[in-house]
Amino acid sequence: MSKRTIVTLPGDGIGKVVLDETLRVLESAGFEADYIEGDIGWEFWRKEGNPLPQRTIDLIEKYKVALFGAITSKPKDAAFDELAPELKTKGLVYSSPIVGLRQHFGLDICLRPCKSYIGNPLNFVRRGQGTTIEEPAVDVAIFRQNTEGLYGGVEWSNPPVQVYEAMMTHPKFVQNFGATPKEEISISTRIFTKRATERILRAAFEHANKYGYKSVTVCEKPNVIRETSGMMYKMAQQMQKADYSHIELWNTNIDAQMMWLTKNPEDYGVIVAGNMFGDIVSDGFAGLIGGLGFAASAQMNPDNGIGVFEPTHGSAPKYAEYEVSIVNPIAMIESACMMLDFVEEQEKAKKIRKAVAEVIAEGKVRTYDMMKMRGTAKVVNEGAASTRQMADAIIAKL
Repeated sequence: MSKRTIVTLPGDGIGKVVLDETLRVLESAGFEADYIEGDIGWEFWRKEGNPLPQRTIDLIEKYKVALFGAITSKPKDAAFDELAPELKTKGLVYSSPIVGLRQHFGLDICLRPCKSYIGNPLNFVRRGQGTTIEEPAVDVAIFRQNTEGLYGGVEWSNPPVQVYEAMMTHPKFVQNFGATPKEEISISTRIFTKRATERILRAAFEHANKYGYKSVTVCEKPNVIRETSGMMYKMAQQMQKADYSHIELWNTNIDAQMMWLTKNPEDYGVIVAGNMFGDIVSDGFAGLIGGLGFAASAQMNPDNGIGVFEPTHGSAPKYAEYEVSIVNPIAMIESACMMLDFVEEQEKAKKIRKAVAEVIAEGKVRTYDMMKMRGTAKVVNEGAASTRQMADAIIAKL
């Protein structure tokens, strides 16, 4: 049987080091693959004016599965300033390559699991009755619609005349913004389609059904954003009644959810939301399980079989300059486990997750974040594990 080929996308900053350590863990778990590195990220924007070259899109189109490290994104003006001089007259505008990947391949289903590890000193704790301290077990699967909503990229500053005139047909726009000069207006759209909304809701309910979660929570804002959030909740009600009556359907507003997640996080099972609110609530729950060093994600399109797997942390360029890398590789390793699930290698994923859990529970090897230290180059000399030492400990358990 021929080896599977995986496209590796180191990206920027710490992306390369966490990806390299993760490949060592995969090898130790017995996963055999050929790896082809794809070009993506800030350096390709600076040198070529394109952070997502066509050659990388072609690789993913061919091999279907990619492991992605991290990306650097900067505001519009800062991005322009870093372009090579010969590219500055070509009218190029930076856009996030990971957003570009999602939209090009229709990776509209994003899964971000947030599950606490026993023994993790960063786990959320709360005060119980009297003087007791409680550490609730968090096990939440967040489904984020990945290609629409506020991240759809349909926006303007000083909008074209036809856009402005279309907006002026809405009485609320006339009332609130009609007196504002067009050149002083910026507009971002929040577009939901029934097809994409149905897909993300179906994925959430199916996940709850498969893994025995008792509830699916739609986390939006239908009391204010009535058309888009309202459509998602109404479709969820219809779907639950027709196909998933054994699973409870809950409805929370994103602002209230951010309060409740620190009051009763153990009550939630599967959460589903649009692009922006899914991004927000997943980071909130990630904070309960230790922060971005433990936050993994999968981005998938069941129709074309393409999946991209990445930690949700950024590129942390400051840390990339350290002689010894100090960053926590667990989020990247967990993302690779999600990749193994995707390619039907669940037993190897289970082995790796067990090894990670044992290292954390044992508590002998902890990265600087787990030791609640500031991320300086000195932390390894002060007892924190380096990125490689954490990977070594996981490999030893394997």
